[in-house]
Amino acid sequence: MTQVNATGKPMLSARAILLIELALAMGGFAIGTGEFAIMGLMPNVAQGPGISEPQVGHVISSYALGVVVGAPLLAILGARMFRRHLLLLLMAFFALGNFASAMAPDYQALMLFRFLAGLPHGAYFGVAMLVAASMVAPDQRAKAVSRVLAGLTIAMLIGNPTATWLGQWLSWRWAFGLVGLIALLTVLLVAIFLPLDRSEPRNNAIRELRDFNRKPVWLALAISSIGFAGMFCVFSYLAPTMLQVTGVSEHWIPVGLAAFGLGGIVGNIFGGWLFDKLGFKAVAWLLLWSILVLLIFPLAAHSLWTILPAAFAVGTMVSLGPPLQTHLMDVAGEAQTLGAASNHSAFNVANALGPWLGGLAISAGLGWTATGYIGAATGAAGLLVFWWAWTASDASEATRGTATACD
Repeated sequence: MTQVNATGKPMLSARAILLIELALAMGGFAIGTGEFAIMGLMPNVAQGPGISEPQVGHVISSYALGVVVGAPLLAILGARMFRRHLLLLLMAFFALGNFASAMAPDYQALMLFRFLAGLPHGAYFGVAMLVAASMVAPDQRAKAVSRVLAGLTIAMLIGNPTATWLGQWLSWRWAFGLVGLIALLTVLLVAIFLPLDRSEPRNNAIRELRDFNRKPVWLALAISSIGFAGMFCVFSYLAPTMLQVTGVSEHWIPVGLAAFGLGGIVGNIFGGWLFDKLGFKAVAWLLLWSILVLLIFPLAAHSLWTILPAAFAVGTMVSLGPPLQTHLMDVAGEAQTLGAASNHSAFNVANALGPWLGGLAISAGLGWTATGYIGAATGAAGLLVFWWAWTASDASEATRGTATACD
């Protein structure tokens, strides 16, 4: 039985915290595998229901729309629930959505089931981040967040290729079935390792909405939506860039994707560390790094031995994730659940914005490598939003200081 302190909060050992983080990261691994595996299986999915590849693209967009809609909606509906109970329900729902996707009889059903599977995505991550941050000291929060987000980055490196291979070998349906099983494993691990904390703060929906609708929250979400777009702009077209510009065979594409995934793992760890050292200023440095990396990518794309490290460097842009997630916890006030969950809605807005802008540039005849320059422009726009948020924060602090002096 878990011991509690005088306030009723569970007393957790270092080992217990590690096991909880592992359980939460397993959920991130399931979600990351489920989100990205369909991209590698696009031809296979198209052959199943007898649809075109652009229609499979609509299936991908349906999942992203589910994330954007579900994150704030489920966060509000679950505001009064204990986080342990909410996590269990969200991951169980995600498992059902993926099992349903595996059995979808036609295109319309697949569209619907992928939308439903996307609904718990953002809310799960938001609640999981709050749990991770609540277990450690204030100056260790971003590193705790990055350890849970590691499940998502490992999915890029291992989960996605594994699900793709399974889908090619047996059927794309087995890939979704695998994701459903990993989600059920997460339910089991969370149920075993995460104790119920009856002392945790719980808000009502009205209070969450009131505190959410403030400038610092919206500016933080804008940085996520715009600053992350450059990474997706390049990543979405990495495979055709390697084929058409680098001139390698398709067998090298998994290597390029793995390089990107490895960069994501390194960036995720570094981003958490940097935010714990510098606070919100870390976001500016990481955006500057992103702009530099994206400007170099078009030059590096012409050789295999330069595009692989360039793909790794683009993957390190994931480093923006832990700082932005932790900053949202700082500025969300009493809208902790809604704010943390909405960051993943913003992340999926970036997932849509980046490829769309890159596609416009490519269709205009600017070439495959134009994605790097377009991505750098979105990074610069994200930096401008950061400057706005930073100056607004300074003005707010000055106002509070004046009010205190007058009192």
